[in-house]
Amino acid sequence: MCEIRFDELGPQKVMYLYSQKTGLKAFVVVDNTALGPSIGGVRVSLSVTVEEVMRLARTMTMKNSIAGIPHGGGKAGIIADPTDRNKERHFRIFAGQIRGLNEYIPGPDMGSDEACMAWIHDEIGRAVGLPQEIGGLPLDKVGATGFGLAECAEVACPFAGITLKGAKVAIQGFGSVGKAAARFLSEKGAVIVAASDTGGTIYNADGIDIKSLIEAKSATGSVINYKDGARQKVEDVFSSDCNILIPAATPDVINKDNVHLIKAGLILQGANIPATQDAEEILHSKGILSIPDFIANAGGVIMAAMEYAKKIEKEAFDAISTRIKTNTKLILEKSKNENILPRQAAVEIAKERVLEAMKYREY
Repeated sequence: MCEIRFDELGPQKVMYLYSQKTGLKAFVVVDNTALGPSIGGVRVSLSVTVEEVMRLARTMTMKNSIAGIPHGGGKAGIIADPTDRNKERHFRIFAGQIRGLNEYIPGPDMGSDEACMAWIHDEIGRAVGLPQEIGGLPLDKVGATGFGLAECAEVACPFAGITLKGAKVAIQGFGSVGKAAARFLSEKGAVIVAASDTGGTIYNADGIDIKSLIEAKSATGSVINYKDGARQKVEDVFSSDCNILIPAATPDVINKDNVHLIKAGLILQGANIPATQDAEEILHSKGILSIPDFIANAGGVIMAAMEYAKKIEKEAFDAISTRIKTNTKLILEKSKNENILPRQAAVEIAKERVLEAMKYREY
């Protein structure tokens, strides 16, 4: 078991789950519920750890706070292969184990999707990111997180001295978030020049046709099978000649070992905790603007909260645009005026809101 480090915000609960029948192991972290019941995704991976889930749960506390939605932060991790043929059984068992944990509302994350949330909802009646057929707003299908990243870029680009129309974009992790971000940024005039997945990186300085890239990824499983581009190593995406870099996959991919290779002037954190603290400090010292995860990628959780409140898709997209644009401007002005990292500016604002709400709660 890991050492749990508590602070003034939490975590409120850390639960280890185990199924004697199947051997399934999982964790749930409820970080803080001062603003309301926690919302956070269920991450499925053979390598997921309690430490990772705790960091992600805190990120959700910050994300929900600064997004102005009435929810706290939580997260879950299931130690399993996301392609396991027994996935449905795993999720139904997991759902039964958290039946009484009413302060945690599960959502989709890496390794889980709408179907997984439908299984949970069928068991306990509590989940977000549901299929449209049972009343959900399909986050991945409509590209909520990717839409939010594009809205964030619109505000952040002037702070980084970048013109969005014609800006060259590299995307690390061409999954559901990366695909949607590419699509929405292209609609704003940006040019996608590089994309990567576990198979490698595809690069074309003149621009990549997004529709064809998505088709190649869907048909073959990897972006490297896109016909009109140069194949490169997985890690080469970080050194791509681009204006905007979007890490949209796993944690800590930007670190002290590769941060000096980055040529982009703006980083939009599409994944949760994609950069280490020392990497963010180095980026700031180099004049590279890095927008924190819980600002840039909040589109998904905003839509999830709107779904939970029974709002319609248009209301959700309007909320994503308004809130992400407002918060991006807010934290970047604070960062510039006080000469602090954008993450520090964002944390200070989000934390203040949580602490204020905690005055009215008795845990």
